[in-house]
Amino acid sequence: MAVDLESTPKLSAPPGRAGRRRRVPGFVYPVVSVLLGLLIWNLVSMNYTSFFLPSPKLTWDGAVELIKDGTLWQAMTASSGRIFAGWALGVVVGVPVGLLTGRIQWLRLMLDPYIQFFRFVPPIAFVTLAIIWLGPGESSKIALIFYTSVFIVALNTLAGVLAVDELRLRAARSLGAGPVRTLVSVVLPSTVPYAVTGARLAMGNSFLTIVSAEIVAAQTGLGSLIWTARNYAKTEWVFVGIIALGVLGYLFDWVLRALTRATLRRYGVNG
Repeated sequence: MAVDLESTPKLSAPPGRAGRRRRVPGFVYPVVSVLLGLLIWNLVSMNYTSFFLPSPKLTWDGAVELIKDGTLWQAMTASSGRIFAGWALGVVVGVPVGLLTGRIQWLRLMLDPYIQFFRFVPPIAFVTLAIIWLGPGESSKIALIFYTSVFIVALNTLAGVLAVDELRLRAARSLGAGPVRTLVSVVLPSTVPYAVTGARLAMGNSFLTIVSAEIVAAQTGLGSLIWTARNYAKTEWVFVGIIALGVLGYLFDWVLRALTRATLRRYGVNG
């Protein structure tokens, strides 16, 4: 017997099911994660003294106290300025050094021992020398951040230069491009993703360095705030300083990622 396909009822999903399968907004997951973390923190803090592990409420009260008297804002501003100044100087110096060492072999061979040596010496080892040579002012902290940043940026830029396809370089030379033209039109665009990656890594390391530098020689800054909190047995202030560092780092990296995406699009690279 023939079956009339047109008259056969079609199977369909139960009404309303498609509407219920809505995608959860992306921001919900981080919010839930943070709230869950605060809940766990609060539950754990109930088993310890406030000196050992202050609760979220006590930490919030400490933050409000530091905000009202201007201490927290002053500390965040001081640390942010030092980090940005040292990091920017490291990027400005590191990118050209990476480009030149990548393109000039004899320069790379001469600088390689120094780069390989100093990149393994942590910045905290130079804190005392920085204070002796530059004094306890801003210059010593900025110099330490610069030291932290410059090698990371230079090495990542150097890796980008060495990764440029040799065929592209030959094609540029065959079209009459000189060394400078080849550097600007071929090498630099290919190196941009490596340079911006180095800049992001250097930013993270800058936050690692600033605390050590400010603890040793600074009257203001988040590192100084954390050390002062220790002297006054204010553990909640220590937590406020740590959270402020994390928030600052997140904001700095968010801005840098936005600039990175714009830069990569400018050079036609997906990132």
